Amino acid sequence: MAASGLTSAEAAARRVPGGNRLPEQGAPSPVRLLARQFVHFFALLLWGAAVLAVVGGMPQLGAAIVVVVLLNGAFAFVQEHRADRAAEVLRDLVPHRVTVVRDGLRQEVDAVDLVVGDRVLLGAGDRLAADLVLHEVHGLRLDEAMLTGESEPVDKAAGDGGSAGCFVVEGEGSATVTAIGGDTRLAGIATMTRSVERAKTPLSRELDRVVRTITALAVGVGLACFGAGVLLGLPAADGFLFAVGVTVALVPEGLLPTVTLSLARGAQLLAREHALVRRLESVETLGSTTFVCTDKTGTLTQNRMAVVVVWTPAGRVEVTGVGYEPTGQVTGPAPAVEGARRLARAAVRCSTGGIRETAGGWAAFGDPMEAALDALARRVGAPAPDGEPAARRFPFDPRRRRMSVLVGRELSVKGAPDAVLPRCTGVAGAGEEASRLAADGLRVLAVAVRTVDLPAAAGADEAEQELQLLGLVGLEDPPRVGVDAALADCRRAGISVAMVTGDSGATASAIARQVGLWQDGSSRVVQGTELPVDAAALGALLDHDGLVVCRVAPEDKLRIAQALQARGHVVAMTGDGVNDGPALRAADIGVAMGRSGTDVARQAADLVLLDDHFATIVAAVRQGRTTFANIRRFLTYHLTDNVAELAPFLVFSVTGGAVPLAIGVLQVLSLDIATDLLPALALGAEPPTARVLDGPPPRRRLVDRHLLARALGVLGPVEATVAMTAFLTVLVSAGWRYGGTASGATLATASGAAFTAIVLGQFANAFACRSSTRPAWRLGWRSNPLLTGAVAVELVVLVGMLAVRPVAELLGHRPPSLLGLVVAGCAMPAVIGADTLAKAVRARRTAAGDRRR
Repeated sequence: MAASGLTSAEAAARRVPGGNRLPEQGAPSPVRLLARQFVHFFALLLWGAAVLAVVGGMPQLGAAIVVVVLLNGAFAFVQEHRADRAAEVLRDLVPHRVTVVRDGLRQEVDAVDLVVGDRVLLGAGDRLAADLVLHEVHGLRLDEAMLTGESEPVDKAAGDGGSAGCFVVEGEGSATVTAIGGDTRLAGIATMTRSVERAKTPLSRELDRVVRTITALAVGVGLACFGAGVLLGLPAADGFLFAVGVTVALVPEGLLPTVTLSLARGAQLLAREHALVRRLESVETLGSTTFVCTDKTGTLTQNRMAVVVVWTPAGRVEVTGVGYEPTGQVTGPAPAVEGARRLARAAVRCSTGGIRETAGGWAAFGDPMEAALDALARRVGAPAPDGEPAARRFPFDPRRRRMSVLVGRELSVKGAPDAVLPRCTGVAGAGEEASRLAADGLRVLAVAVRTVDLPAAAGADEAEQELQLLGLVGLEDPPRVGVDAALADCRRAGISVAMVTGDSGATASAIARQVGLWQDGSSRVVQGTELPVDAAALGALLDHDGLVVCRVAPEDKLRIAQALQARGHVVAMTGDGVNDGPALRAADIGVAMGRSGTDVARQAADLVLLDDHFATIVAAVRQGRTTFANIRRFLTYHLTDNVAELAPFLVFSVTGGAVPLAIGVLQVLSLDIATDLLPALALGAEPPTARVLDGPPPRRRLVDRHLLARALGVLGPVEATVAMTAFLTVLVSAGWRYGGTASGATLATASGAAFTAIVLGQFANAFACRSSTRPAWRLGWRSNPLLTGAVAVELVVLVGMLAVRPVAELLGHRPPSLLGLVVAGCAMPAVIGADTLAKAVRARRTAAGDRRR
């Protein structure tokens, strides 16, 4: 193509429909997102219960269940509603205007009007609007981190390619457009991100299992009650309605809002830990995490280059400071410090980037490495001088691997040691020192000067000869404070951690050693090009703690997540770039960076780290495990209540109606919603225990044999026994005999006693459920003040439901007699006593099992 670029006519002929735009993907309809909250498995169960209630002649009950479903769905929608704007955000990465050459003239055009074959002019600060191939290059460096994960700017030469969305860090050049719109690499990653289905969370799978179990149990018991009632003389029509009531009674209407609100509570607590949850179910999934694939830059490190050591022929200088703040401490012999000043002044002359003071403190502009050199110059007392125009400038290029600037008669040079040292005189010991600094994981630069009268026609190779070495600079991206402790917590918790980065193996392994990720004898570095194609072989290679995987491509991170999942791991994958989108969506937990990450990564993720700190992931895991334990707590609480609610129906059915029904279906619903909900929510807010991170993540089911034995075999039967005893005590004291008919007032008073017994039993049950091993009286009252408050509120609600006549008449009961109240009050010590005894027996069995092993 001619240097004059395309003609306007050629550009018009090559323009395609839609122009240089990324393919649009319509955002999900809010109506559709809301509808999803009403059609998941648990919601469908409640819809079915509502229909049965109406069919069974209980329209009030059906309406109440519908209200529960609608309120819960609306709340979940509000909590989770995040427009999936990944495609829109990607389009924002394409600039609106671009400089091209058309008709032989330099001009600005809308980026959307670019066509394949256009000649584009690039300069520092520009964002590439299309994929292109470079022609004329003058010290051009591109920031490709958003696509490749490589944290350092990439040097470009003529013939190299560039991708849409990348930044020009420094230099200038021209290029020809090779792909636009949907054909760009950026669009390809967008398509890959959208095509990846989000993994179903472990909590979703477990809740589906719980709902299936409850559905089978409810229908089975309902049918059994119908059959028993008919066999014992109950009319078929009455038996059917009775069976419907039993089925509805066994459906835990309060469980769905309890789960949702508990997850929301966990999300709220995580926000205080600087972690933003985008999907509520992800709160629990965090606790199930068994493998974390973490990036390096900004997560394990501070993403801030800093000079930590300067070596000069006169000695070594140690430099300390915070971030890019110009103040710091310089330690070393006086001659070495003076040499460091001269070195820093020369290095700044060779830089186009630096630091500047902003409202939020000192910040970098341009190349982070050059910002670190500017901070060094200020710390050693050699700030960049004003009014020094460069007579000549030889930009950095990948062939020379150095750059130089002539100011007056002094030529300042900086670059890679192996590119600068051979051109210097008097460099004894410099090579060995450079190797030592590199072995410490530092990035090393050499700085030199030369006083020269440079001919106008002289090139860089001629100018950069017979240099005087000023010294070496060692730079690091400092590890984040607390990462080593967070990694230790991961190992204590049985969670494997691997570093997955686009950086070089040397840099990544050095950081892994500094932060404590590296495990001598087991850790290794794996190049992205070495990853097996076979998924099983890939999973076997990756399934090790302390692994470092470097130079990974977007497809690699996606394959890594899927290979580990295939081995049974619950995978958390961190990322910050556009390239990370597919892997973040595929992982069980996609973790995006809130500060340094792109909006694309944040939209694809389940969790956003607002502080970009790896330690925040560990805090999130701690909360996730706590949430899992809390869900088990209030599941035990709800199932215990169900046994007490079911017992009156079973007694009525088995006796063929000889024993009246102790409580009705509306009373059951009021127990599930009015009196149980607040204590259950308080159990969902139970704080984490000190041992929550001890051992591997919980692999047990939400509802397992131990939970069922405790709820259905101990707590529930005790609560049901006291309730039926209170009911029968009131009946018998009023003159009722087995098979007889009680007056309406007597039956309502007895029903009130049974209702009170269940509520009081649930109060005790709430405290018993706080721990599966320790008795309630040893847990303390202050560690969960929400539970104490919830029980107090529900006590007031109980009094209201018994004493407020319209409410009591609607529910079909009255306040219990004094005798009934005394018997109902026994529910509390009975439940606490049975729970304490059961825990003691289980502890002895566990201890005996440990001794046998």
